[in-house]
Amino acid sequence: MIDLYSASTPNGWKASIMLEELGLPYELKRVDLGKAEQKTPEFLKINPNGRIPAIVDRDAGDFPVFESGAIMLYLAEKTGKLIPSDAKGRSLVIQWLMFQMGGVGPMQGQAHVFLHSAPETIPYAIERYQNETRRLYGVLDTRLADNAYLAGDFSLADIANWTWIWFHGFAGIALEDFPNLKRWFDELEARPGFQRGMAVTPVAPEVVARMTSGGRLQRP
Repeated sequence: MIDLYSASTPNGWKASIMLEELGLPYELKRVDLGKAEQKTPEFLKINPNGRIPAIVDRDAGDFPVFESGAIMLYLAEKTGKLIPSDAKGRSLVIQWLMFQMGGVGPMQGQAHVFLHSAPETIPYAIERYQNETRRLYGVLDTRLADNAYLAGDFSLADIANWTWIWFHGFAGIALEDFPNLKRWFDELEARPGFQRGMAVTPVAPEVVARMTSGGRLQRP
């Protein structure tokens, strides 16, 4: 059994979708970010960085793992699934995982902040982070023009990037501008494992409404 500490964020979904796609049994420990439960002493023993997601593998002696990418790699290695065993194939999956962790996540995350929750509107920051997010979407779109998935077969790299692309509207980006990316996105969205993984920690309806209307979110 695995304990999953998570909330409705792109990184949180990376862990829950991964667990669902692998068919691993787990128990959700919902973390209320608005109440800063991720900063409690109890949670900091699991993740010293005070962020979600985190897991505790009860079958491995209550072994804690934090950082979403590290969780994905740990679960893939634990099961021997969603990452190839050969060096080149494994490297390709990790490259596209790092692309998300070092590029899509940080840049799109900043676009979210400056669009919705910064105390003042800063056009330069909004333009900078939206443009860089669009550029990264373009890289994905080009890759997917000749590939069904990012790293050959369906892998954890697809899960990692997909959860952030789900929030494209929140970043003010139209997915229709990237036809190959949209094809890939729609295909993955239809997978039962993705649907179950998202349903574990669904986005609040008021957040979805603001995502589609362009309304600004307030800091908790």
